[in-house]
Amino acid sequence: MKKSYLFTPGPTPIPSESLLAMAQPIDYHRSEDAVALIKDVLEKLKHVFQTENDVMFLTSSGTGAMDGAVSNLLSRGDKALVIRTGKFGERWGEICTAYGVEVIPIDVEWGNSVAPEIVEEHLTTNPEIKVVYSTLCETSTGALHDIQTLAQITQSTPTLLVVDAVSALGADDLQMDQWGVDVVVSCSQKGLMTPPGLAFVALNNRAWDAVEHSNLPKYYFDFRKAHKSGIEGSVPYTPAITLLNALQCALNLIYEEGINNTIKRHQQMALATRSAIKAIGLPLFASSPANTLTSIRLPMEVDGKAFVKMMREDYGITYAGGQGELSGKILRIAHLGWMNENDVIVAISSFERGLAEIGYDISLGVGVAAAQEVFSL
Repeated sequence: MKKSYLFTPGPTPIPSESLLAMAQPIDYHRSEDAVALIKDVLEKLKHVFQTENDVMFLTSSGTGAMDGAVSNLLSRGDKALVIRTGKFGERWGEICTAYGVEVIPIDVEWGNSVAPEIVEEHLTTNPEIKVVYSTLCETSTGALHDIQTLAQITQSTPTLLVVDAVSALGADDLQMDQWGVDVVVSCSQKGLMTPPGLAFVALNNRAWDAVEHSNLPKYYFDFRKAHKSGIEGSVPYTPAITLLNALQCALNLIYEEGINNTIKRHQQMALATRSAIKAIGLPLFASSPANTLTSIRLPMEVDGKAFVKMMREDYGITYAGGQGELSGKILRIAHLGWMNENDVIVAISSFERGLAEIGYDISLGVGVAAAQEVFSL
């Protein structure tokens, strides 16, 4: 008998309560019960976003929220500063280009995080830049950006800071209001422990002012429509009501744990995983790793694609491989969402076993012991 374990940075494991909620009979999304559900979900999302701003949801993947964060904030010909440190930083630039926005890129070697002073230099020399687009955690590399410092820089300018927190929301700290982040986007299938299909956006007053002046085309991802409907406990178009039921259960778990404790749990799992990988003798890939996932630089003799396939097919363990230029070169182990220290032990012990299976020289148990030491502190 093979039991499956999911250690990818999305989708992530789903709590039993959420699975059971999705098994209930479908309900009408304009009913009084649906209104109460939507209002409750949007209120609890504020706790996760650490904001008093209204949070909206869209029926889409996280890319839909990213799309809207371009089309609702800018006008054709505007300039945007895009921090490109991996696949998802690049996606910001691709969306801007699709809408006729002029992209000023900051290209950072994959695995590294952007230096805030470089952003500040760009804003000084290009004061007409309307928006800085960044990731919180660059999921393709596991690198964390210093969003707090970036927000300190943009707050003193007319430029908005928009953060893709798709993978890291609820795992890495992001204090939207306290830090002064203008827009945060995320989605359901990562730290929020719900199947794919819901995206979330929160805007502060500076960002809403930009929305009023934007002339880019928008229809399905029109933030004004979504915001107005959300206040009323409704949506402009048919929502994924079953996913909202699941999300409510997941948010209840986070709300009961408390967002600060949720982040601390992820931090401990990340520290244990990184300690284990170092004990095994492999280097980490990200220079400033996030709590969301651990990226591992694989030895040249290890075929990353074949290893990921073997672990999934033979052991039921699903890790994430590298993307783009990192395909086959790194392995990504997520410790995200509905996970605790026991899941980390399974992830590490399975990784050790897989390395031994392919003939890599490893002392079985060294990684597990290192992780256990972190959890015992």
